[in-house]
Amino acid sequence: MAALLNFLTIPGYFDARLAVGSVPAILSGLPMSLFLLVVCFTLANLLGFVVMLLRLSPLKLLQWPARFYISFFRGVPMLVVLFLTYFGLNLDALTAAIVSLTIVPAAFIAEYYRSAFLAIDRGQEEAGLALGFSYLGVVWHILLPQAFRIAIPSLGNVLLDLFKGTSLVAMITVSEMFMQAKIVAGANQDYMTIYIVIAVIYWLVCTLMSFGQDLLERHLNRRFAQN
Repeated sequence: MAALLNFLTIPGYFDARLAVGSVPAILSGLPMSLFLLVVCFTLANLLGFVVMLLRLSPLKLLQWPARFYISFFRGVPMLVVLFLTYFGLNLDALTAAIVSLTIVPAAFIAEYYRSAFLAIDRGQEEAGLALGFSYLGVVWHILLPQAFRIAIPSLGNVLLDLFKGTSLVAMITVSEMFMQAKIVAGANQDYMTIYIVIAVIYWLVCTLMSFGQDLLERHLNRRFAQN
């Protein structure tokens, strides 16, 4: 093992011993990163779904605020929104992180859901209404399951971007994985090694998420094919 670490070490660029030894400390921030991911992705989907319904509303009074919301939060960097919520609204760091990591992805999710809904044959909506469903009942029981299946690849991209985006909350002192990496790097005065390690960790976690997305897609495709 020692010989392998010596072989992998590149003086001045990468210290293999430090890389291996730093992993437990860096991973101590992973639970917070995953907590933010799960909470914010769930809230962003709920908010995005509501914004999508407003965006598709025939009423201009509801449609235009949704259009503005989508346009604004798709056009403003996440870091700017994070600073606005933390410094501008004087929220505590964790609350600011949750709010920011929810409202920005929700704008993208709203558009992904809208595109998915528009891809469904309108005849299904008319048939559901003819069978006695309310409009919301048609949306929830008939259109949403199909739209979700169509939107999965796009939602998967949002999930990956959101996980990587959790690293930004280190800028407002939330102790997630990247913050732990910064602490380890500063203590050892070797930023290159630690940043290579954190990059590999993010990549591995995203690879696992992508694998889970593929499994979900195949499962839903088989289920809808049987129906």
